[in-house]
Formats: sequence, structure tokens, C-alpha cells
Amino acid sequence: MTDGTALQGRLLVATPRLQEDTFYRTVILLLDHGDHGAVGVVLNRPSSVDVGEVLPAWHAHVSSPPQLFQGGPVGLDGAMGVASLLPGAVPTNGVDRMTGPFGLVDLDADPDLVVPHVDGVRVFAGYAGWGEGQLEDELAERAWFVVDALPDDVLTPTPSQLWRRVLRRQGGDLAIVSTYADDASLN
Repeated sequence: MTDGTALQGRLLVATPRLQEDTFYRTVILLLDHGDHGAVGVVLNRPSSVDVGEVLPAWHAHVSSPPQLFQGGPVGLDGAMGVASLLPGAVPTNGVDRMTGPFGLVDLDADPDLVVPHVDGVRVFAGYAGWGEGQLEDELAERAWFVVDALPDDVLTPTPSQLWRRVLRRQGGDLAIVSTYADDASLN
């Protein structure tokens, strides 16, 4: 890999060939990517658990829908806050700029001190992780499309529509892929 952060802050969008239940039609924001591997969170898998049930102080401060999102199959016993930062926002206690408009939120911080510096917060249980070279192998197998992320992707109020929306905005062949039926045999 020539640049260890080449994909950090970008989206991995599952291709139709990725049929595994865990990642079927997922959209993942890559939080870290380097020679050591990669870490991201699935943006379009809300759980049935309200954030207020596990983090009561954050309930009124998370973006709608206020559910805990399943960020991936690894570390499901931990929570991670991801924020879309306001333009020109200076990192503050409780928020660390990750890349571009995205930051990681300290969920132990006082939400009232964090919220003025962000456009919105989403809370994820678990994450998606890849070991050294694993993501590159999956990319070579064409399991993922790699596209630019927009702040709205993290905070979308309609996560069930995110996979199609992200592909559609790419235009060309990827926009056509967004119209594929859920059952790939019907395409």
C-alpha cells in the first residue's frame, strides 16, 4: 500500500456479489486504514435498541433515528460515537477529528459540551475490522465499491435507503447497480 490512509474517511459499498448476511448491501465508513488493516462502521444497520437504553445522556443528542446502530460484527459489547463536524469546527474535548468532516466522540463526555461542535452524532455497537492485507484482498475480489463519503451518509434519517442512494449518486454503472433487485438471480 503506498498511502496508509488512502481509504480512511471513504465509503465501502457492498457489491451485489457480496451475499454474506453480515455485509449484504452495507455501506461502511472507514475510520482507519493502513498497513496494519482497517476499521470501519456499518452506516445502514440500525438495531431495535434505543440509544437511551444504553447511553441515557446521549438519547436527546443523537441523530434520528435514535437507535443504536450495529457497526459491525466485532466488539459488539462496546459503543463508538461518530460525528459529522460543523464546517470550520475546532476539535474540542469530547471530539477528535478523524478525517475530513468526521470525528470520533468520547461517549463518556458531557453531550452538552460536544453537541455545539458537531452537526450530528450516531452511536455504533461494534465495528467492521480487517487484518493486514484482508481488505485489499476483498477489494481485488471486487467485493466492495470505494466511493467518497458525504457528512449526510453518517447521519441519514433513512438508513434503509443508504445503499441505493450512495450508488445512485455515483452515476454511470454504479447508478445502474443501485436498481438491482434484492434477489440477485432476478437481475
